[in-house]
Order: sequence, then C-alpha cells, then structure tokens
Amino acid sequence: MIVRNHPLRAALSEEMHLRRLPSFTAPYRMVQIVTVLGEAEMVDARSHIDKLSRSGRELVPISAKYGVIEIGKFVLVWERHTEFATYTLLCPGDAEASFDPELFEPVISTLLAEMPGETVRATQVALVPDPSPNRIPEALERWFAPDAIVACDVADGLARIISDFRLNPDGFGRLLVLDRGLERDEPAQLVLRLQELGNYRNMALLGLPLAQRLTPSVTKLESRLAGLTHDVSERTSEDDQLLDELTFLSAELARLAAETRYRMSATRAYAQLSKDRLDSLRIVPIRGFQSLADFTERRLMPAVRTCDSFSARIEDLLQRAAWTSELLRTRIDIALAKQNRDLLTSMDGRTDLQLRLQQTVEGLSVVAISYYMVALVSYVLAAVPGLQHNIAVAVSVPIVLTIVGMALWFLRRRMHD
Repeated sequence: MIVRNHPLRAALSEEMHLRRLPSFTAPYRMVQIVTVLGEAEMVDARSHIDKLSRSGRELVPISAKYGVIEIGKFVLVWERHTEFATYTLLCPGDAEASFDPELFEPVISTLLAEMPGETVRATQVALVPDPSPNRIPEALERWFAPDAIVACDVADGLARIISDFRLNPDGFGRLLVLDRGLERDEPAQLVLRLQELGNYRNMALLGLPLAQRLTPSVTKLESRLAGLTHDVSERTSEDDQLLDELTFLSAELARLAAETRYRMSATRAYAQLSKDRLDSLRIVPIRGFQSLADFTERRLMPAVRTCDSFSARIEDLLQRAAWTSELLRTRIDIALAKQNRDLLTSMDGRTDLQLRLQQTVEGLSVVAISYYMVALVSYVLAAVPGLQHNIAVAVSVPIVLTIVGMALWFLRRRMHD
C-alpha cells in the first residue's frame, strides 16, 4: 500500500504532541520561568537548552520548539513560543505545601545563570493531596497575602487552587493546587492549563503600558486633525500649507499604527487564549473568596478593551485623515481645473485674434503681390504697338488680383492638408 504523504504531515503530527507536561501525581513541585525573547535571543535560547541537555538525558529530543530533559531527580521541559520561551522544572515534593526555591537547587541556579531574554513571569507550584476537602488550609497566611487570596475549585471540584498572584521576595509567584481525586494525566493537564492561563494573561497585558504611554500622543493628533478639518471647511489658510500639515499628520498616525499594530494584535490573541484556558478549567467558586475567573476578568478584560479602544482610535484617525486629505485634494483639483479652463479660454481668444491678424496679413499680401504683378504687366503692355496702355493695365488689374488670390488660396489649402 503506497501512501503519498503531504510534506507537512509529520510536522503537523508532531505539533499536536507539543506543549505538554510529563505525567505526575501529588505530592509534586514545579517552578516555571517565562522569558520574552527578541529575534537574536531565539538562537541563544536554543543554544542554552542544548548546553543544559549535556548535563542530563533527553527524554524528548530537543527540537526548535520543544524538549524534555532529565537532570538527576529533576525534569526540565523547554518550550519556545512565537515571542517567549518557558522553562519548567519538575521534581517530587513533600506531602505538605512548601515554596522554598532551595528545593530546585542546583539546577535552577544553572538554569538562571545564562538564560536569555527578560523574565515576564516566574511561578512556584505545589501540588499536594487535600487533607481536608471541605475547608481551606489554616496556614495560608504563611504563603499568601491575606487580603489578596484567590481560591476556587477547578476540574468540576476535583482540585482546589489557592494563590494571591503576587511577587514574593524570592522573585516567584506561588500557586497551591490541592488534589481531591485527580487521576492519570489530569494533574499534569490541570497545572499546564493553569500556567498557560497565567502566561497568556501576562503576555496580553504587555499591550496595556504601550497603549497608556501613547494615548496622549494620539489625543494630540486627534485634536490637530479636528482643527485641520475645520480649516479645510472654512478655507482659512492656503491649500498647499493645509496639505503639508495633513501629510505630516497622516505620516505620524501611520508610524503609530506600525509601532503598535503587532502588540495590540498579540494582546487580542493572548486574551482569547486566556479566555479559552479559563473556560476549560471548569471553575466552581468558593464562598468568601475571589475566584480565578473573577480575578482574571477583573483586570484582563478592561486592559484588553483599553488596547482595542486604542487601536480603534488610531484606525479611525487614519480613516478621517484620509477623508480630509481626499477632500482637500478634490478642492485643489477643482481649482486647478478652473485655472486650466480659464487658460484655455484665454488661449482660444488669442488664437482667434492671431487668425484674424493672419487673414488681414494675407489680404494685404494679395494686394501687394498684385500691385507688383500689375506693374510688371504694364511694362509688357507698354511694348505692344497701337494698344491703349491705360485701358489694358486697368483690365489686367482684376485678372491679376483673381490669379494671385486663387494661387494663395490653393497654397494655403495645400499646407492645411
């Protein structure tokens, strides 16, 4: 049986198996670091993970986007996304929750030493069995800020998550996951969705500071465009000056659009991914606590709407500037058309005058040529004996005029043809 495979079949099949964590069960510990990478740092990230792989054993061969390495008792999962990379370090833990970074030494120090990019998120996760499924652990204040605790049940009540989503002095956030009956791949899949939700949420929020920083500039351009549009309608200044200012304003708007379009589009995409991950967690609220859905939607959605509003303002200003420029160019074209019409009218008048002068000159030319022709004829007639000279000359005048006039008319017609 011969199968003609599509060139991308193998790559697409591999793509479906990426972005996953190895299976594990409670109690377990995890630390994940997310770094934003530039184009040059993408190559450095691959070199960094290749160097780490020499000190361990590759459980999943390292590719351009994914790899799993076993280093002693630790498992390192590396993933490269479009503009960021994640380093996830896993190891068994105690049955009681703890968030001591020393648990991951010495691998985490080696990992952080030459890590390329800038860290945008770092989280410690503790997965432990839930000793008392019907109540919140009493020692939460040791790990989380009491006024910022977020707690809810997920996976239809099979797990409970607790966190304050704050940065701690060690530079890591903390997430406690209480296992209440998860089986097989469910713990790994749950932790993966929780981490993806946080990672995509932070990446989506990167667009907010950019929108906030550039909003005053957009407001100034918007006010200036309104003034220019009023000037166009009132004809209070020269058209060429207005056109220069509109061109400059349009160029500034185009620069802002080019500078922000990718970040704003990425914000919308990451926000949608966050929403998808949030929906897949199947959250059940706990009375007295803010749920993960409330926490995410309370800050993420307003930030995304701010970015959407910022992008919409720029696109609207670009369209309005184009309309105003088109209106001004139409007015300039009409003025030029009127000038051309007046010029053509003037040219028609001058042409008519020139034609009249030419006709006058041609008439005078007939008279002048005829005069000299009659003079020549008179000399000839004077030599004829017995001829009444004056009468003969008088008779020759109309004949000469007719001949000269017809000759000039024939010559002019021939030149026109």
